[in-house]
Amino acid sequence: MSVPWGYLIGLAVLALPAVPVPRLPERLGTVWYFICLAVNELPLLVIAFFIADTALAASQGDLANPVATTAAVLAGACVALTAWRGLRTPHALRKALGAAYTPRRTSLARLLSPFAIRPRSVERIADLAYGPAGKRHLLDLYRHRSHPAVAPVLVHFHGGHYETGRKNTQSRPLLHRLAANGWTCISANYRHRPDAGYEDHVTDVKRVIAWIREHGPEWGADPDRIVLSGSSAGAHMSALAALTPNDPAFQPGFEGVDTTVAAVVGLNGYWGRYFGNEPGSAPLDRAQVGAPPFLIVHGDHDTLVHVADVRRFAADLRAVTGRVAYAELPGAHHGFDLLHSPRFEAVVDAVEQFATAAVAPVRRA
Repeated sequence: MSVPWGYLIGLAVLALPAVPVPRLPERLGTVWYFICLAVNELPLLVIAFFIADTALAASQGDLANPVATTAAVLAGACVALTAWRGLRTPHALRKALGAAYTPRRTSLARLLSPFAIRPRSVERIADLAYGPAGKRHLLDLYRHRSHPAVAPVLVHFHGGHYETGRKNTQSRPLLHRLAANGWTCISANYRHRPDAGYEDHVTDVKRVIAWIREHGPEWGADPDRIVLSGSSAGAHMSALAALTPNDPAFQPGFEGVDTTVAAVVGLNGYWGRYFGNEPGSAPLDRAQVGAPPFLIVHGDHDTLVHVADVRRFAADLRAVTGRVAYAELPGAHHGFDLLHSPRFEAVVDAVEQFATAAVAPVRRA
């Protein structure tokens, strides 16, 4: 009796996200992450695929093989476990935010859509220049087509190991949701390694803030209500910028601009020191009393930034600033904000409610 290797390999891919992961070398962790990403974040589609694939295998007699039958049972259990963990996301967010978090109902049609489609109510103004570095200093602005005045602002910076990535690829469900609900949202490029170091990245964040101070009112943005957010490396640079308000070392040529912000949101963030272990390049190196509140969201299956490191960072930052909410998502891997998923829908609920509380009441000088 032949072994249906194609079916078994497919089952292995479907089961992999449910497997607990130890600390892995960077390259292996990256491979694991890419294999798991779609399967982990799209459980409803994966369940449908598993059922269809298993039905096809049964019709072809492949399940008569005891190896295939056992593998199908184990893979089905793993797929169910992955989906169940995703459904536990609201519980983890409620644990972090308490009564401040209320999950919202999402239509089945939206949950089955893997890609973030911009709502018709939201317009995107692309490639606005905020600095002198060409395409690296471009930002996209999202706002409701009704053009609300004096809207709070959420700024997002993409991840990519500080070496790759662009502004229109990550956390788009977050940008679309907040813009549809009256926020002005900005997603910005920034300079990459090896041509830029961590000081340059932080300066780029502050350049975006300076741009909002000068030009935000033209687009209905309130420069006194800014929330910084980022994914992976973007979370790291957002945190450093928020923890160094008005520091002239990071504001060359615009030292007099107020670069304080209301809050920080870090999604699957890296929080350690920059390449080469440079002193002052970790958020904890800059932590201080009076820092803005942080919402840190991380997956307990992240193979690129181990959850134990993030757990420790959140506790250490809370010990200094006293204002850190940490949500540890069951079964989530790195990059859970890349696709439109039930898990990220719940995270967007939490970010919106956290950010709304952070910018209210309006702070005026």
